Amino acid sequence: MEEKERLPLIGDKAPEFRAITTEGKINFPEDFKGKWVMLFSHPADFTPVCTTEFMMLASMHKEFQEINTELIGLSIDSLSSHIAWLRRIEELEWGPFSKGKVRFPLIADSSMKVAKLYGMLHPNAANTQTVRAVFIIDPEGTVRTIMYYPMSTGRNFKEIKRTIIALQKADKNHVSTPAEWQDGDDVLVPTPLDMEQAQKRVSDNNGCDYALDWFMAFRKNDKLK
Repeated sequence: MEEKERLPLIGDKAPEFRAITTEGKINFPEDFKGKWVMLFSHPADFTPVCTTEFMMLASMHKEFQEINTELIGLSIDSLSSHIAWLRRIEELEWGPFSKGKVRFPLIADSSMKVAKLYGMLHPNAANTQTVRAVFIIDPEGTVRTIMYYPMSTGRNFKEIKRTIIALQKADKNHVSTPAEWQDGDDVLVPTPLDMEQAQKRVSDNNGCDYALDWFMAFRKNDKLK
């Protein structure tokens, strides 16, 4: 049987590739060292859900850059199709978003090389369109988060931004974030590894600001770096 290429998983190094984009050629991840990256795919140009997503991302591009994150889009359309579509988006108004200029790279992947490399093609959904995949990749080129959405469901990019901020917070402070966490909320500290540490955690709040139990303790946000 033909061996299938293994898809990238969380903790893997992001597969390398070179590509033509609407912002010129890129060498990934080499060109993005020191940056977080949201690499994402959309099913096709000139489709309604994708258009709303790109209008939203155009409006949030600066917000992502402020958290040291670059955006890279992809579909298996041609470069000329991408350019025509992005030019049309600049003329559209929808809800609070109007005439947004997309200034992040959009990969023309008509060969499907990058889409296959990252598992963005799901045959039971469609053979010739990518699903709505999201890969969050850290400054060291490591895959940190993977999200897949069906073609019918537009993504919540505020949630994706929240996820990136949570990853950055965890890396910087060696903590984790609880359910429904938002930037500015308290965070969780690592669980004790022996009985003595567990007892100190409960009796003295050792290593935390407050504890609900030995295995569930918090650090206040204003105490973090």
